Amino acid sequence: MRHPIFCLAVAMALCSCDRIANIGQAPQFSKATAMQGQAPPPDYPLPEGIKSSGGTASASLWNGTRKSLFGDRRADHRGDILTVVIQIDDSAQISNSTGRTRAGTDTMGIPSLFGIPQRVDTHLPPGANMANAVSTNSASSYQGNGTIQRNEKLTLRVAATVIEELPNGILRLAGTQEVRVNYELRDLTVTGYVRPEDITRQNEITYDKIAGARISYGGRGQITDVQQPRYGQQLADAILPF
Repeated sequence: MRHPIFCLAVAMALCSCDRIANIGQAPQFSKATAMQGQAPPPDYPLPEGIKSSGGTASASLWNGTRKSLFGDRRADHRGDILTVVIQIDDSAQISNSTGRTRAGTDTMGIPSLFGIPQRVDTHLPPGANMANAVSTNSASSYQGNGTIQRNEKLTLRVAATVIEELPNGILRLAGTQEVRVNYELRDLTVTGYVRPEDITRQNEITYDKIAGARISYGGRGQITDVQQPRYGQQLADAILPF
């Protein structure tokens, strides 16, 4: 019995080591702002170079480069940067009501059958007879009500990088942003797939045009740590059946 308790104590102590080591320190930024499930920016398949169009083409106002007066500055290649606009204002309200009632009465008797009931009555207890042999009553009632009400509002802007061009022209993007204020770090990550034609002339795209969007908004630090239950409480909530 001592060994499981000892192992549990050691495991809980190891889980707390990282938290104890960071006492009095501000949360550190992620290395190269790495994203969950994504490689950090230095490992992104960015282009090694950009082909030069020559001095004559770059000096004209009517060439097709991005630096020209009417050039298309929207992201469409690996390594390009665009702005993702996240404006979520959703609300949902669902209300259900169910009611059910049932009642039943059954009576069965054999008052006459070739004189057999009269002969059986002589062997039955006083007050019992075959004329009212069986009598049952049943009733059931059920009523249920359910209500769901949810409101979500989130307004954010984050710069993302095109990290892959699919064969059909779809762009895969990934962006991350971290802001540290005092001892609290706020981090925002977004990934997904977009069509180049959905990117506006301002080089922006809204979240509802991102396929397979994965948006994460959260934080870490002293305030977030205090809001989380302790490891012991989380373990108790997971294993206790009541």
